[in-house]
Amino acid sequence: MGIQLPEVEREVRWPEYAAMARAAEEAGFDSIWLGDHLLYRGDGRPERGPWEAWTLMAGLAAMTRRVTVGPLVACAAFHPPGIIAKMAATLDELSTGRFVLGIGAGWNRTEFDAFGIPYGHRGARFEEAMAIIGPLLAGERVTVAGDHSSVEDAVLLPPPVRRVPLMVGSSGPRVLRAALPWATGWNTWFDLYGNTPEGFGSESAKVSAIAAEAGRDPSSIERSACVLVVLDREAGERPLSDDHPPLEGGPTDVAAFLRELADAGADEAILVASPITEASIRELGAALSELDR
Repeated sequence: MGIQLPEVEREVRWPEYAAMARAAEEAGFDSIWLGDHLLYRGDGRPERGPWEAWTLMAGLAAMTRRVTVGPLVACAAFHPPGIIAKMAATLDELSTGRFVLGIGAGWNRTEFDAFGIPYGHRGARFEEAMAIIGPLLAGERVTVAGDHSSVEDAVLLPPPVRRVPLMVGSSGPRVLRAALPWATGWNTWFDLYGNTPEGFGSESAKVSAIAAEAGRDPSSIERSACVLVVLDREAGERPLSDDHPPLEGGPTDVAAFLRELADAGADEAILVASPITEASIRELGAALSELDR
């Protein structure tokens, strides 16, 4: 089971991130995740932005010893694709084989415009990015002359000690078709499947259908679900919606939900806690003990 660390719920400084990462390891979580965004504004809430995700992941990878570290998910448009592969290989080295490259096409136009990143043709850009990132992480030399991205005889040196796992974070057919030849896993955000086991099963079936069309064995793709968990409505940091009601209750309730999610096909649950603090991470860690019973 994984836990997402804060993004823009409030302003969080490095000492608190470090404390939460240590708490996640001590509580028994398998993975910690960070969103890859630059800026939010214009949604009726105050303007806000997170720290740069790759730099923060490097710090977390260096100070932890057991948990997997990854972006949930990295935006393929924020960096040239060959550089993304290089950064992923370096983070996997830094973490001694505990990095997963979660990746998607991006969606938040505000941050694209604010930081001078082209927003148009995101589907085509992602297809070209995967044609570069996937083979590079597989140990190949890559030459691609695309409309949006190009590399010539690119290769990752020093060579990674393993093939870095790649997890696609999208339910869009075009993005899935581009990523599934290379992806080892798939993740969906809680509002995309309604935060219910039944909704997750439906979304997962779509992934299986597209994988089968592409000649990929659907059973070879690990399935991951983000789960919105509200521990305290009064202290909560995320807007709530009837379209994706949060999981609430004690460790027994959380464990029961996670068992149902596993029955629906989820190999991993990544908890998105509200509020997300060191205390909430330790409280949710109690659900891990319930799962073992």
